[in-house]
Amino acid sequence: MSAERGILYVVGLGPGAEGDLTQNAMAALAEAQDVLGYAPYVARVTLREAQTAIPSDNREELARARDALARVAQGRRVALVSGGDPGVFGMAAAVFEAVDNGPREWRDLDILVIPGVSAMLAAAARIGAPLGGDFCAISLSDNLKSWDRIATRLGHAARGDFVIALYNPASRARPTRIRDAFDVLRTALPGDRAVIFARAIGRPDERVTVTTLKEADLTLADMATLVLIGAAGTRVVARDGAPPFVYTSRASL
Repeated sequence: MSAERGILYVVGLGPGAEGDLTQNAMAALAEAQDVLGYAPYVARVTLREAQTAIPSDNREELARARDALARVAQGRRVALVSGGDPGVFGMAAAVFEAVDNGPREWRDLDILVIPGVSAMLAAAARIGAPLGGDFCAISLSDNLKSWDRIATRLGHAARGDFVIALYNPASRARPTRIRDAFDVLRTALPGDRAVIFARAIGRPDERVTVTTLKEADLTLADMATLVLIGAAGTRVVARDGAPPFVYTSRASL
């Protein structure tokens, strides 16, 4: 009898609410023998007794990916979990980087990326339709790229009149990067440009704040926050006794 063939599922867990987990993601998690990922994400998965949880720390993406691939090469069914969508600043890129630079036999493994609801999509849906026009996503983390490159991209995106989704806006290790980013944006954009701080969407501590570039309180941003910067065509629709709607006009396309 031949050995069982392994498979790697790179699973997007969505922003946090159970209802945002796709059926394909649930099926992959149910089939896995081993569940690997950043510890807070692994903790979000309800495991059966026969399944093994293998949590790890932040900034260990490549080591985590290599561990998952090695287990699959041994015939294991593995779920490598990622918050939001694994292809948007998530684990999918780390997996294929590990394959690209790893043993030749890893290229023959079965790898299936299971998409999830990214933070920018969850945040946009909660407030209306701010991504209704052209948009881009930029991570403020300078762990793997220089701040000068990030600042250059921010400036180009602002001048190109994109709605900008800012991931990883602030952390204990780099609390000032959100301020640096807003220095760039405030130089390139008018002060009345709409800004949204969307924190922990779908979780009990969810908080959404709509403000302007000039008035934005940058202490609202942490690693659980997605920041949206509106374009010229982004509109804020005030409502009596309720949070505003925010959308980007189709006419601005």
